[in-house]
Amino acid sequence: MSELRYDGRVAVVTGAGHGLGRQHALELASRGAKVVVNDLGGDRSGSGASAGPAQEVVEEIKKNGGEAVANPDNVATPEGAQAIIQTAVDTFGKVDIVINNAGILRDKSFKNMSVEEFDGVIAVHLRGSFLVSSAAWSHLREQGFGRIVNTSSPAGLFGNFGQANYATAKMGLVGFTKTLAHEGAKYNIKANAIAPVAWTRMTEDLLPADFADKLGVDQVTPLVAFLAHESNEDSGQVYTVGGGRIAKIFVAEGPGYGQKETLSVEDVRDNWAAINGDSPLTVFKNVGEQMGPLITQLTS
Repeated sequence: MSELRYDGRVAVVTGAGHGLGRQHALELASRGAKVVVNDLGGDRSGSGASAGPAQEVVEEIKKNGGEAVANPDNVATPEGAQAIIQTAVDTFGKVDIVINNAGILRDKSFKNMSVEEFDGVIAVHLRGSFLVSSAAWSHLREQGFGRIVNTSSPAGLFGNFGQANYATAKMGLVGFTKTLAHEGAKYNIKANAIAPVAWTRMTEDLLPADFADKLGVDQVTPLVAFLAHESNEDSGQVYTVGGGRIAKIFVAEGPGYGQKETLSVEDVRDNWAAINGDSPLTVFKNVGEQMGPLITQLTS
């Protein structure tokens, strides 16, 4: 099989000064992409700022013969997001690929979480992905090509103690991704999301230390790179990835229970087992399909 290349493509990778984002940027550049390496340069809580981390990755890319430019702007502000995409356009003439990877952690149990801790995490993960994608959207539409990869998390898909802010943002990205897939379809814009498990500075307190070598960031980037490639035709999907394993995550619906008469509380109680039934499961492609069983019941 031929090597997957990105020659002539321009990629923007946010949060690329460390961990997953750094690996994404290095991989794409090594395969011919011109890369905007964005990183605010703060700590994992979002405090502080430094142009150093992004510039260091750029220097490594250039040392290896690639092309890249650093950008230190903040994904969580409209001005910052616009500046990130403008860096790609000004330096390389366009943007083809957006990898929304920037993130912070402010973990607290729900009873101890402040509004500021909740809003801060939403601002970077969810709002930031929206703002950067929005800044790139007109460029992708006009050229009739685009690949967007968002970074969700198992914590968002399944919940996790102490991460109400993070989980909310990460599940929000699932709906965001699926909507971009619908709206981008006729413009050849494919949007997908990953839910990675990897050992980084963001997760070093959450994962067992003896898994550090087995859960390297290099085990996640191949999926991201494939989803960003022009040959990938899938869109609106979510994949969990880590440690050499990749699996598709489905949003599915059980057979459910329905009746023509107006439901009472007792009807819900008496049919609770059927309501919670999980066989067969149906995976719908869109809202219209999901409403199908209801329409059938209403019109039969």
